[in-house]
Amino acid sequence: MEEIPAGSADCERDLQDLVEVHMEELLGVRFLATDYSTGPRYRGRIDSLGLDENGAPVIVEYKRARDANVISQGFVLLVLAG
Repeated sequence: MEEIPAGSADCERDLQDLVEVHMEELLGVRFLATDYSTGPRYRGRIDSLGLDENGAPVIVEYKRARDANVISQGFVLLVLAG
């Protein structure tokens, strides 16, 4: 694995693909699913889903934006996981 320059991923999906392929090496997380559905109640999706060494779920979301919606989605995911 080697460092890629900032901004070299053309889109969010390129970065997501890279992280998912190397999730174990990068985060110590076993990759499970991409674009995982949160079901009919919440009608959303999780960009990348994995399990840590304790079997706890790990949610990875990829964002290019820096606005309040990015923070809001993170809070929603914390509530769903909690």
